[in-house]
Amino acid sequence: MKEVRILGILITDRIKEAGLTQKTLSEFAHVIKSRLGFHEVTEAVCSRVGIIVLQLTGSTAEMDKLEAALHKIEGIEVQKMLFEL
Repeated sequence: MKEVRILGILITDRIKEAGLTQKTLSEFAHVIKSRLGFHEVTEAVCSRVGIIVLQLTGSTAEMDKLEAALHKIEGIEVQKMLFEL
């Protein structure tokens, strides 16, 4: 059975946590099929909170390594959805 894994990442302080998060995502770019990121922006303020949604591909072992690396970053929360095809 093939697995489709989606990760949701809540970054509570983009200014503080974005660098390490981006470095980790770049390191595991080979397992990221799609990436969507957003945060609230108005004329007055750019939110420090951000959300990233990842669709993963590749081996389960590599996806597990990415997820474990993300869980080690303080200031972010990671949630997972799994679909079996």
